[in-house]
Amino acid sequence: MYGVVRRIPSGRVATYGLVGMIAGRPLAARAVGNALRHCDERDLPFHRVVHADGLPAFPGHRTRLQREGVHFVGPRVDMNRYLWSPRLPQRQTKRPSL
Repeated sequence: MYGVVRRIPSGRVATYGLVGMIAGRPLAARAVGNALRHCDERDLPFHRVVHADGLPAFPGHRTRLQREGVHFVGPRVDMNRYLWSPRLPQRQTKRPSL
């Protein structure tokens, strides 16, 4: 999960749900939040992970995001412009055996 957060580029944001999905746990948005809340790695850019509605988790995160060039519409990140869209791994489908 921390590896996914490290991949979010400066000037972009991801939602807790997106981080969970990329980490292989698509229904674990709350678990992502809990893991980041208890993380003590200072170099982890957890300020780039926001709620699905674009609200930063903590007030100080807004300032850090603005320093990276992220713009806000009211209190929310402009998700249409700044949502990170990583290349997702291709889903493998099972072929029926003949």
